[in-house]
Amino acid sequence: MQQNNMMKPDNNLVLAIISTVCCCLPIGIYAIVKAAKVDSLYNSGQYEAAAFEASEAKKWSIIAICVGAVIQIIYIAIYGFTIFTQLM
Repeated sequence: MQQNNMMKPDNNLVLAIISTVCCCLPIGIYAIVKAAKVDSLYNSGQYEAAAFEASEAKKWSIIAICVGAVIQIIYIAIYGFTIFTQLM
């Protein structure tokens, strides 16, 4: 019987959910799917795959946050420009 010496990786599910709700829905959903795989892979003994999926979930959550921030900046810039031109 093989003993488990590897700690369970953080599945980053909370980060994925926050990035989905607040930032970018499609990429955030992909991050949630990746995060949901971590626990089942770990419990089935696939420790390296669980660690990989955890890092992928974190990566895609951060990408979703960045994309959401860029979209918000563009939106604010367009909205500000529109208001500025109406005042002139």
